[in-house]
Amino acid sequence: MKKIFLLICAFTFTLSYAQELPNINLKNLDGKSISIQELANSDDVKVLSFWATWCVPCINELDAISDVYDDWQDETNVEIVAISTDDSRTKKRVKPLVNGKGWEYQILIDDNQDLKRALNISTLPHIIVVKSGKIVYRHSGYTPGSEDDLYEIIKKHSK
Repeated sequence: MKKIFLLICAFTFTLSYAQELPNINLKNLDGKSISIQELANSDDVKVLSFWATWCVPCINELDAISDVYDDWQDETNVEIVAISTDDSRTKKRVKPLVNGKGWEYQILIDDNQDLKRALNISTLPHIIVVKSGKIVYRHSGYTPGSEDDLYEIIKKHSK
């Protein structure tokens, strides 16, 4: 009984802790520092998409979202922020890939993976939906069509 109580307490602590975004700054492609808390502290829904240049499902997911992104923005005013977790060896591939894909997202680089670690993200791709600075949804992995499920979550929180 004592173990179950401790497990429930730990789980509750984890859930409540994960609701707030950490105060971490990342850089955009121009090298400008961006505060994650300031970025996400908005009445509009923000989708933080964690990805890497070497992650094929990540690129497939961002491509699929890119195809419908204009419609999503028109209907919900959502903003997608694609956060590259490429390290110092691979981060030089980010800008050419983004330019080649023509993604209209804000691109940030988490090259030390501070934000990824702080949010306890272990697999890519990983989506976090944020409203008013609070995490309202998380999802790991990508299968074709899951962008439709994501859009339903976005619509639910855009009201």
